[in-house]
Amino acid sequence: MPDDQGNKGRGRWQGFDFGGGAGGQGGRNPWRFTALYIVVAILVLLAVSNLFNHSQQTTQLNNFYSDLRTSQLKSVTIGTDSLQWTTKDGQQFKATLPTNFQTQDLVAQLAGAGVQVSGQQPSAFLGFLLQWIVPFLLLAALWIFLIRRMAGGGAASALNLGKNRVKIYDRKEMKTTFADVAGLDEAVEELREIVEFLRTPKKYQRLGGRIPKGVLLLGPPGCGKTLLARAVAGEAAVPFFYMSGSEFVEMFVGLGAARVRELFQQAKEKAPCLVFLDELDTIGKSRAGTLGGSLGSHDEREQTLNQLLVEMDGFDTSKGVILMAATNRADVLDVALLRPGRFDRQVVVDRPDLNGREEILKVHTRGVAVDRGVDLRVLASRTPGFTGADLANVVNEAALLAARREKNSVGMDDLEEAIDRTVAGLERKSRVMSEKEKIRVATHEMGHALVGLRLKNIDPVHRVTIIPRGAGALGITMVRPLEDRYLMTEPELLDRLAFALGGRTAEEVVFDEISTGAADDLQKATEIARAMIVEFGMSKALGPLSFGQNGFRSSEARLLFPGSGPEMSDDTARIIDEEIGRLVREAHDRALEILNRDRDLLDRLSTVLIEREVLDGKDLLAYVDGKLPIPTKEQLRQETEDKRAENGQVRDAPVPAGPQIIGSAASDDGVQSPFGEQIPARPD
Repeated sequence: MPDDQGNKGRGRWQGFDFGGGAGGQGGRNPWRFTALYIVVAILVLLAVSNLFNHSQQTTQLNNFYSDLRTSQLKSVTIGTDSLQWTTKDGQQFKATLPTNFQTQDLVAQLAGAGVQVSGQQPSAFLGFLLQWIVPFLLLAALWIFLIRRMAGGGAASALNLGKNRVKIYDRKEMKTTFADVAGLDEAVEELREIVEFLRTPKKYQRLGGRIPKGVLLLGPPGCGKTLLARAVAGEAAVPFFYMSGSEFVEMFVGLGAARVRELFQQAKEKAPCLVFLDELDTIGKSRAGTLGGSLGSHDEREQTLNQLLVEMDGFDTSKGVILMAATNRADVLDVALLRPGRFDRQVVVDRPDLNGREEILKVHTRGVAVDRGVDLRVLASRTPGFTGADLANVVNEAALLAARREKNSVGMDDLEEAIDRTVAGLERKSRVMSEKEKIRVATHEMGHALVGLRLKNIDPVHRVTIIPRGAGALGITMVRPLEDRYLMTEPELLDRLAFALGGRTAEEVVFDEISTGAADDLQKATEIARAMIVEFGMSKALGPLSFGQNGFRSSEARLLFPGSGPEMSDDTARIIDEEIGRLVREAHDRALEILNRDRDLLDRLSTVLIEREVLDGKDLLAYVDGKLPIPTKEQLRQETEDKRAENGQVRDAPVPAGPQIIGSAASDDGVQSPFGEQIPARPD
């Protein structure tokens, strides 16, 4: 549980704290009221009231007149709305008077009977309090309560908002260690030195060395930067200060700088400790702005950054306080933060490789009932580019799927399905395709698969499916990389071009026509061909030249701002277009040659895919190599019947007849459209 330092002296019901922050002696405000005080005051008033009225008995007015007739009255007190009397035996009674009761005759009657009569008027001061002061106090209390809630504590105590926002985790609460971190071996080794300094600082100080003042963790989101910081604190068994960069900036000017001062002051008091600032780019952006000068700058953020720089300059690491920060946008940080003496050590926390993903999966499957047949190596090879957070989400999705299917353990099929859902989206089994579209999609995907199996530089085909997924994918041919790749050769790129065009080419071979289903394949093929010519210099006509990128792109190669114009002449642009077209046409010819040679396999395996909807890569390779016989249509039909019988489904169930359709008086040739077009009649 995080311990918000500086909250001492706050009431338990902070919503009723009408004071102004932490003023007063010892951090307490003498004008603070809480709900507990109000309840105690009400109880005291009730007790005092009962103390004075404990001997009075409330009765009816008839009993008063009965005592008057029998001469039992000793004294009577007449109020505005009540009557109190004491009998001769000492008993006291009280009765309520009727509305507009005239007391003159009663007074005369009591005086004639020799009874002591007195009057009682309400207190003017008490009436003033109840009618004026109490309502005003209630309205004022409500107003202060709402203003403090809206302003986060009130404008009068704005500077106090700079305090008590940092979350402090005690060393006993830090259970995270390096054993919980996987796939980040290099980063862990870099940070072990920080752990050793926090444990035994004299080991480094005796030789005159000093530990870096700041450690900056760089990497994409979800790679484990915060987890690494927690592991460092857990290994060193020191308090862990956590604060996000967005918590430094509020609507009040100067709050960010005040919070920075408070953070460093608390860290010095808790030394040795670890201070971690998440999302440093929120307050550490370059003060030059986007275009230089003062454009794009922010005064409040600049003040916060300046205070952070000042504190880091005066931050003595010999006291055992280490400052760590994390960001996924190192390109926007101010250069003053990155100079030696501040964040002078940078640790890159990148996406894990194949072995790292396997280790991460082992960590996340510790508390999951995983089946013995699960191969984490295969799952790791299927998830290139996944971060630790992505892999954790895959394991969680698989556990939810297994629980939904009433299983006792998470199997390989659950984990495969979770990866498919993460990559391509949910299965759209509700999207019913016609038989024609189903045949076309199966032919398209089988074209990709056969071309991929015949090419040498394509990763093994893992699975082929024609079940729609996500927003627009009608089918997917999945490949499983055997290893992580950081370089691509020209033959590998040419094979990828042919593989991308395999589906469209299969439609040409089988149907002698093309469809719109290959739009994404054409886009990917064109991008690969353009990169080969423009960026990688893989063109004999142009030679080893790179023409750069047209426009400013992000670190993920996304076009952010278009350039003013292409960085080439018109003749060069024409040659580039010709070379791109040549590469795509050659890849199309290679795919066409493969599919013409394997036309019989294409037809037969497409039929198998139509019936089964999903084909595993091992089975597909066995069919192509002749190790397994390809099922016939009758065998596939019988297999489908058996599966439906197991699931309790009945094939060709009778469909109830709908209402009778009455034909219109239109001609046999067609129907006249309201837009003036002739719509041809259906051939059936």
